[in-house]
Amino acid sequence: MTGSAQNTVESRAAKGIGMFGGSGVVELFGIGCLLASAIAGLSLVLATWLAALIVGGALLVVAGIAVLVGKSQLKKAVPPVPEQAVKSVKADVEEIRERAHR
Repeated sequence: MTGSAQNTVESRAAKGIGMFGGSGVVELFGIGCLLASAIAGLSLVLATWLAALIVGGALLVVAGIAVLVGKSQLKKAVPPVPEQAVKSVKADVEEIRERAHR
């Protein structure tokens, strides 16, 4: 690629990344509006503080479940200590010991 073509690609990539970031911010505002609507809807039949407490509690339960599922997935994906690294370190230690005894 030529220099100007590379700059064009980088510029488009930067704009795309910026749009993704901006859409994430707008999404957070949308979620906030939906949560406020849920609280307002529940406040028609419950006290407002109780409606907010219920919605907040439900969010914490969902977040807790997501954390537990994510933790479980990470444990399945990566062993706690990579076996290859342990073998490599043991070999290094053995090599150092042999050289030290010479």
